[in-house]
This record gives sequence, C-alpha cells and structure tokens, in this order.
Amino acid sequence: MKEFGKRLLGAGLSVAMAGGLLAGCGSSSTASSATSAASSATETDNSKIKIGVSIWSSTDVLGSQCKLILDEAAKALGVQVQYVDQGHVSEKVTASVEQLCAAGCQGIIICNSSDTEMTSAIKTCNDNKVYLAQFFRIISKDDNPDIYQAATDSPYYVGAVHENEVENGKKLVQILLDKGDRDIGLIGWEQGDATWLGRWEGYKEGVDAWNKDNPDDQAKLSEPQYAGTTSDGGAKAADALMQADPDLDALIPAGGGGDPLQGAIAAVEKAGKTDSIDVVSTDFLPDLGDRLANGSMAGESGGHYCDPLFAFLMVYNAIKGNYTGFAGQFNEIQFPYLYVSSADDYAQYEKYFVDQLPYTDDEIVDMSNMSFDDLAAAAGKLSIEDAAERAGGEAVSASSAS
Repeated sequence: MKEFGKRLLGAGLSVAMAGGLLAGCGSSSTASSATSAASSATETDNSKIKIGVSIWSSTDVLGSQCKLILDEAAKALGVQVQYVDQGHVSEKVTASVEQLCAAGCQGIIICNSSDTEMTSAIKTCNDNKVYLAQFFRIISKDDNPDIYQAATDSPYYVGAVHENEVENGKKLVQILLDKGDRDIGLIGWEQGDATWLGRWEGYKEGVDAWNKDNPDDQAKLSEPQYAGTTSDGGAKAADALMQADPDLDALIPAGGGGDPLQGAIAAVEKAGKTDSIDVVSTDFLPDLGDRLANGSMAGESGGHYCDPLFAFLMVYNAIKGNYTGFAGQFNEIQFPYLYVSSADDYAQYEKYFVDQLPYTDDEIVDMSNMSFDDLAAAAGKLSIEDAAERAGGEAVSASSAS
C-alpha cells in the first residue's frame, strides 16, 4: 500500500443516492462473519476491528441505504460496525464520537452537521487514538480555517468524502428553470448545516445567473423555510410557502435524509397542486420512478449512499496500517451527483443501485486492498454505466446534467 499522504480530488462521474430519528442516543448493529472472499483477503483477525458510524439517522430514506451498504462492507471484511443516530443535534453529534470511542471503536466515520462540531470530534479522536473520516461533509477551509488546520494537523483525521454541493444546487435550479418555473420556494433542514449552506449557495447562484441572462424573464427564490429532518416538518414548511405565495410554481426541499421531501410532496398533493408545482430535491426516494412518471417529482439528484462506503474503507485501511502519514495533510475524495429528470433515467439507476447493491462482497474486498489513489479512482468512476459493466449488463446513459 502506498502512503495515504497527498491531497486528492477524485474526479469523474460518480453516483451519489439517493429524518425520522431514532429516540435516545442511538442503536448499534454488528456484522462479524466474514465471507470466504474476505477470509482470503485479510492477514489478521478482522473480527477484532470495530468501526463506528455517527449518522443523523440510520432509518430514514438515505440513512437506511447508507446502513445497508455499510453492513454489507462490514460482512465482506469481517469487521464490526456500530451506529449512533444523532439527528444532527450538535450536542448529540459530539457525544456520539465520545460514545463510539468508549465502545472500543478503532475508527469512526461521521456525518456531522456543522464544522464547529469537528473541533470536539477531532480532539476526542486524537485523545483516544481513534481514526476519523467524514462522509457527505468536508470542513470549509475558507469559513473555518482553524478547524481545517486542526484536521490537517491531526495524526488521526483520515479525510473527507463529499460532493460538490454548490454545483448540485445550480443544476437542480436549472432543471426547474428549463421547465419554465420562475417562482421557487425553498425548504432547508437545519440552519447552519454545512451541506445545506453549500446547496443554498448553488440555488442562489443558479437563479442569479438566469436573471442576469434573462432581464425580461426574471425568476425568484424564496427565503428558506426550515423543516428539520422529519416528514411532518417538510409538510409544514411546504404549507407555509404555498400559503405565503399563491403563485408558487416550484419547490426545492433541499434534503435532510429524504423524509422532509416526502412530507413536502404530500403537502403539495393535499393542496391539489401537483400539476402546478414542480418539485426537485436531493435524496432519491424509493418510489422516485413512479413520481417522475406521475409528475409529483420533476427531477432529483442523489445516489450518494456509496459515499460512506469509501469513508469506511479509508478508516479500515488506517486501522490496518495500510494508510499512514495523515498529519500535515488534508485528504479528500469528491463525488459528483447523478441527476435524473425522467422515469427512464431512474429505471436505469434502479436496476443497478436499488434492485442490487452496486458492489459485490468480492469487489468490496478488492477495494479494501487498494492504495488511496486507486480507491479514489474507483470512487470517481462509479456510475450507472460502471455498475452495469461490472454486473455484466448494459445501461443506457441517464441524464447526468454534466
């Protein structure tokens, strides 16, 4: 294995996937039986390795998909995995890292809410000599340079796997503008959430660019209503936007695990406005194909549930001693999203990412033996076409908005 020592931005088409929260501190799940492939691929007893997962919810639309592929990775590698659901509540986010360290985890992957939570997370992991990687998140070097530097200096901060959220926001807005929508309502989840702020920036940039190029055909974007991460919150936010603006012709429930989107769609349907309000979002719903066909969804970005898999493999390799040299470096892998705007687009995604996982156990074991550069390259090439080729099938290119 080569040293995990240099900054790298993974490129290429990749998939991203695509909340009801668990009560209390969280739940845990263990997968300790190795497959035959994993047994032949490991030189030591992997059953002693435990990797913690700090996640907003392991049961909502996106979180359950993340858990599915992480459980499969744990089984393939013969390691243990423990989950703590923290609901993106700051004190629970920081407490989750302490809880997982106390539970004997040698490594943790985390989907934090704000960058400030990483100050405590990094210190806790440094103090306990536990490796740490982010998924769906990256610390902002510009907005929080001190926290970014702490991550860079840490011998236990492995890196971040994330998406370009500004670009994601711009492309989703463009889907609406191309459909003729000009009065767009916006639903966020938690104020200050790092990913939400990136998407919001992209939505605003997309509208501003349109208005600059189309002075006689102006579009507007509302101030956000906040939904939290629940379906009920999404419904209330959508109702508030529709009541405040009877001319609303589009909604963007920005994310939050998928449940706020479901609530917003239900509110639009209840109001009888499915035909007059286009909805786009991030986080693929289980019935997205049907919704694209019946018009209750106009477009979606998602598929990114493989994101935590690569953070998991990064931490696994750190624990094994395959990746070293973290101090003084800030390592990241960036995933572009997949975009769908028709039922045919989604059918291709469903075949290779819903009906089956995009990676077999043998492929997960193979990736666990890759250098960081090769692992990042594997992440960068993940796409419907890539998954179809590995599965021995064929895929018609879906809309990628690239």
